[in-house]
Amino acid sequence: MKKIIVPILFFILSATAGKAQTILPAQYQELVKKLVANLPKNATITENSSATNSTTLIDFAKSMLGIPYRYATSNPKVGFDCSGFVSYVFSNFGFKVPRSSREFSSAGKETSLENAKVGDVLIFTGTNSRIRRIGHVGIVYSIDENGIKFIHASSGKAHQVTITDLNGHYKDRFMKIVSIL
Repeated sequence: MKKIIVPILFFILSATAGKAQTILPAQYQELVKKLVANLPKNATITENSSATNSTTLIDFAKSMLGIPYRYATSNPKVGFDCSGFVSYVFSNFGFKVPRSSREFSSAGKETSLENAKVGDVLIFTGTNSRIRRIGHVGIVYSIDENGIKFIHASSGKAHQVTITDLNGHYKDRFMKIVSIL
């Protein structure tokens, strides 16, 4: 008799324990619904996503201002290099983008500075503008009568995530611009 009761009790306990773990109290159910509603929608670089607008993307990027530059890193707790920062921002919204600045050249859709939009990715040479090889990327932050500003992880004087005008040194280094959104 004991041999039959033990497996039955085990079955009943495991069945009720499984059910208890899948039912959340009402207060947590509401919290989970709110969190899920605020998650970014999945998107790829081949589709236009109305769910992810440039304001949301830039606000998220701006929240990382001051995070230190760290070569070959894409972790906000440690730091970012330029492509690590850009890929981290876009990946947060479900976009599949490259991790390397050179690979951004073939990502998204190429556009022109005249048609640039906030959220587009600027692609630059490395620090030597005479060597026309891709070495830096940033995200268009704003466009107004004073020109384009971009947000990026700078290895230069700022040595952190910063906002910079697209003029002088960076204008000389500019290679192309691509739209991901």
